[in-house]
Amino acid sequence: MGLRVGIDFGTSNSGVGVSDGNRVIVLPIDQTSILPEVVKTVLYITKDFKYYIGQEAVELYYKHNVNRQRRYVKKWVGEIEYRGSDMYYVRDVCTYIDTLKPGRLLQYIKSGLRSDRYKGTMVFDRYYTLEDIISIYLQELKKRAESILNENITGVTLGRPVAFFADPERDRKSENALRQAAHEAGFQQVDFEFEPVAAALFYEQSLNRPKNVLIFDFGGGTLDITVMRLGDPSNRKVYASRGIGVAGSDFDRAIIEKRMLYHFGRGRIDGNPEIQELINAIPDWMVLPELSTPQVKYSLEQAALSGKAPARIKALQSLIFNDLSFSFYNTIETAKISLSTQGVTIINLEARDLDVWELYTRHQFEQDIQEYREQIEKVLLETIEASGLETGQIDAVVKTGGSSNIPIFSTLLDRTFRADRVIASNSFSSVTAGLAISAHQGSP
Repeated sequence: MGLRVGIDFGTSNSGVGVSDGNRVIVLPIDQTSILPEVVKTVLYITKDFKYYIGQEAVELYYKHNVNRQRRYVKKWVGEIEYRGSDMYYVRDVCTYIDTLKPGRLLQYIKSGLRSDRYKGTMVFDRYYTLEDIISIYLQELKKRAESILNENITGVTLGRPVAFFADPERDRKSENALRQAAHEAGFQQVDFEFEPVAAALFYEQSLNRPKNVLIFDFGGGTLDITVMRLGDPSNRKVYASRGIGVAGSDFDRAIIEKRMLYHFGRGRIDGNPEIQELINAIPDWMVLPELSTPQVKYSLEQAALSGKAPARIKALQSLIFNDLSFSFYNTIETAKISLSTQGVTIINLEARDLDVWELYTRHQFEQDIQEYREQIEKVLLETIEASGLETGQIDAVVKTGGSSNIPIFSTLLDRTFRADRVIASNSFSSVTAGLAISAHQGSP
């Protein structure tokens, strides 16, 4: 009989935990990471279709791709038939393939479960569905966990947000896609637990008496809030749960849209809709890596020759054609994180024909995400109301997930409840540990 584990499959980071009923171990899945228990949710697929995850994937991506040479070859991909009342002809369809491209880095994999338009992607000459991508990532997690535990893993309890979508049918499709991916990864038994409930199970280990607890689980992809009665496992009660598709990746996008795009020509390039479209694509992690085509390169070169903001056009070209998108997004995320502990930061990215330098303050950041703060406060108050409890009846507020450390949201919790009731749990491992507990409790 194999083991059952808990897996926190996150938007930015993931983790694997196991419990025997007495203790919980979050496994050191990524030995090359500063925090081995936390593995980045990124997947690198090489040209010979080898798969790498976590820090290893990032390092190989940088080694293979940044500032590399390119060689485009025209390739036939099919035909289009044209029919009319008195005419019929067939036209070949061709595309340009970069024959020197060594690999493809995929990030924010989980976000595809919250998107109606993302079904999958081409990697070289293979099409990977969203389920394929997630399955490969989960399979790599499973292999590493089995190597550490020296035992076969047959079952998993996967964390999931309270809602992928507000619509129940779309939400069910996303859960089924995740279930299918887990089965394809080799897990025979697949169960789910809400991520904030998992965080609650971990927090419950520290209680010596029953309490009303609000879990504020705020990660890279979603915010989930759950109000529970904890401390007596035989009488646990979920009073209310709410979720919203707003989190860290949305804040990164807001920074890019409101502070970064002028570095690449926004407001300086008029009358050229094609270049405007390229600039507007910068915040979209699914689109930007796909823009490195000969047609785009020609358009950018012609725009630079027009004399309108040539340095910014060159910066845009460098961002696209030097494979700097991941570096750019990582720089933005790092700046955002630094503002949780300091009032000002520098956003700086230097490469060939690219020199982004921006002084960015916490006050500016809070202005940039104000609309999200208002949405989050609304969901918080709605969850409390749905629980049937008053704020004074909530004994503890447990915040977890990387985005829960952002000061504007810590202040929101302190003001809504008493500051001495707000407790910071382990930002990156509490959900993983709770899922391990749930997996053990669900074991036959």
